[in-house]
Amino acid sequence: MMEVDEVIGKLENLSYEEALAYWISGEKEEAKLYKELAERARALGLGESIVKVFEKLSKDSQRHAEELTKIFRESFSREPKTDVPPVEVLPVLSKFERADQIKEVLEAAMESELTAHKVYRILAEKVKDEKLKELYLKLAEVEKNHYEALKGEYEKLGD
Repeated sequence: MMEVDEVIGKLENLSYEEALAYWISGEKEEAKLYKELAERARALGLGESIVKVFEKLSKDSQRHAEELTKIFRESFSREPKTDVPPVEVLPVLSKFERADQIKEVLEAAMESELTAHKVYRILAEKVKDEKLKELYLKLAEVEKNHYEALKGEYEKLGD
């Protein structure tokens, strides 16, 4: 797995086109991750509240990917492609085998979203291109909203 500093190094040198392709890839990966987390939570009988949050995050990410892909195709007349791994997606699924692990999974997912938020904020400050800066600020906001949704579920679990 790539280190955060290494990801920042790769992302700060991307063009707007490359950054947009990266964002699309990340949204697709997040959609898959949250869909699988929802299925696992349902199978473990963890309650509809947590399942619905994971499903919502999955659908939001999929919708973002579709909207961004349309913009990308219209702007660049090709399919988006990137080789930079998304900073948001952590390998948490393999750790989520029992109901008593839900807090751990939420903590990992929350940490991932906060890290992504931080990375995108740093990138927005570093890049000179205003269009790219705006893109990174939007990404940061998306990740912050994901974090808030996860945090709400985490707080419902209590101690």
